Amino acid sequence: MSRPAARIPSFEEIYRQIQSLPQGITGEILEPGVLRTMSRPGGRHRFAARRVLRTLRWADIAEEGSGWWFEVEAEIKLPGGLLTVPDVSGWRVDDEPEFVDANPIQVLPDFCCEILSPTNARDDRLVKLPLYARCEVQWTWLVDPELRTVEVYRPIEAVAALVLVAKDDDVLALPPFDGQIDVGRWWKARR
Repeated sequence: MSRPAARIPSFEEIYRQIQSLPQGITGEILEPGVLRTMSRPGGRHRFAARRVLRTLRWADIAEEGSGWWFEVEAEIKLPGGLLTVPDVSGWRVDDEPEFVDANPIQVLPDFCCEILSPTNARDDRLVKLPLYARCEVQWTWLVDPELRTVEVYRPIEAVAALVLVAKDDDVLALPPFDGQIDVGRWWKARR
């Protein structure tokens, strides 16, 4: 006799678990019915995230820029009952969008940036990057402070395609943004 298939918990059930996580722990749903948790990021990670945001300030409506709204570690509900928390996410907009008051945000971003660290690099690269491509997030950056690289991806037929790699002290345009970006300013000095 066979056993009945295990019931997959709903988004709402898992989201309630996420809401009750201890302070300093972030929860994501990267596959149906599975809660993934992670602790707060380390120093190199936080430094790179802060520098990425500072670099994009010219485009950030919240910083008197134009064309984009950026969020830091916002919960974003994806199709299929999934939930992600990108390090930085962005939406092309003309004004402050109403959707940012919702939690989780239910509008797909146009841009996601994941800062890699030893504890999250595998999931960011092998789980989240393909997930963003399947959901048609138009641009994804993987920023690696240890290797001092920025990989720029865009979806082609729902698969993440590498478009550009910047490294060390490169100064170049990183899609989808215009203008030259000095990625060397994103790396904390090695000790």
